[in-house]
Amino acid sequence: MPPQSTRDAENPPIEPQDPPELTGDLLTAAEELFGDRIALAVRFVEHLSSTGIEWGLLGPREVPRLWERHVLNCAVVGDLLPEGALVADVGSGAGLPGLALALARPDCQFILIEPLERRVAWLDMVVDDLGLDHVDVVRARSEQVVGNVVVDIVTARAVSALKTLIPLTLPLLQGSGQLLAIKGRSAAEEVKSAAKVLKKHKGSTPIIETVGEDLLAEPTTVVRVRVGSSR
Repeated sequence: MPPQSTRDAENPPIEPQDPPELTGDLLTAAEELFGDRIALAVRFVEHLSSTGIEWGLLGPREVPRLWERHVLNCAVVGDLLPEGALVADVGSGAGLPGLALALARPDCQFILIEPLERRVAWLDMVVDDLGLDHVDVVRARSEQVVGNVVVDIVTARAVSALKTLIPLTLPLLQGSGQLLAIKGRSAAEEVKSAAKVLKKHKGSTPIIETVGEDLLAEPTTVVRVRVGSSR
């Protein structure tokens, strides 16, 4: 058993769970988003519900809603990526949104930036198992790779509030590109709170967009921030 999945006697291992079924409208959405890579998406969800639980990357209560709340919720953001873009996913954690986007957009290149060793080990394992040769995993904080990693798009989900996220992400664009931050109901409030930070980092006025309305019962809210002459 890998050291990342062991726990002490007071914290016994959390048992893996069976992955949720992919049927009905969820199957239709997955087929639309992943096409002939849907088997890889199913395998990714299997990892999330088994090794992802064992290694503590997400809680077991999330397993029944992995498709609609997590994987498909992230994959629909692929519609906002320019063709052939180089994408950095900051704070990748369990590969959300990075791996979900990589499965939906094989034409793009992805760099998953994650500081925690356990999560990096898990991401490396899953990337290798799925054979995703257009995905690299970097163990670092985003501020540590500025200057070495220059991308077209930065993505983030459940990392921090927008005013904190902007200094961590916009420098990776080196003056030209876009931040796509997946947010919830607090998006408008976060945009308002981030006004001063945005000005400092020369970001455009954020646009709050909704994607996946034609596929998901609960579409995804994205805050888009452009820098310079982004694509």
